[in-house]
Amino acid sequence: MEWPLRVSKFSVAIAVALTVIFVAILFAMDRPPICACGQFKLWHGIVQSSENSQHIADWYTPSHIIHGFIFFGLGRLFLKKWPMGVALCAAIVVEGAWEILENSPVIIDRYREVTISYGYAGDSIINSFFDLVWMILGFFLASRLPWKVTLGIALIFEVFTGYMIRDNLALNILMLVAPIEAVKDWQAAGTGYYLTGNRR
Repeated sequence: MEWPLRVSKFSVAIAVALTVIFVAILFAMDRPPICACGQFKLWHGIVQSSENSQHIADWYTPSHIIHGFIFFGLGRLFLKKWPMGVALCAAIVVEGAWEILENSPVIIDRYREVTISYGYAGDSIINSFFDLVWMILGFFLASRLPWKVTLGIALIFEVFTGYMIRDNLALNILMLVAPIEAVKDWQAAGTGYYLTGNRR
């Protein structure tokens, strides 16, 4: 049975409401709306910078697009009897919950303790919002592309970002859950962390 690849107006309304709630929670957490530098950029590509994870897109944007790929695949696997809009709203809940958790003291301290992100202080609200938008884009791309193409794009993203900044979604999860000192040293050597003293 094919999964209807359409989203109802009701599901769109729920998705928008969830996004508004997500942003409101970040404001309640007293997260900075934009970069402390006072600038608003479409892209910031310097990883070893206090502006990383503060603007619309950065080297971690591909990871959030891959989140969308994964959530679509899980939705198709486990929610096939439900409209695709249900899976989309579930994906927004999960992604939003992660962004909230990522900006909590628990995860911020975890990044500082076990990764090279010693100076990590969380994301700006605009960055977290667009992380959610990138995930939604990935979700809809996966709904329109053959699964082999989606998988190929995900692998290209992982290899490319791994090569460029010695970090990607897989390495980020590894270092957060089960950090390996050798990997940390390899990442630090590639990013020049020990010279700059900045985050990932």
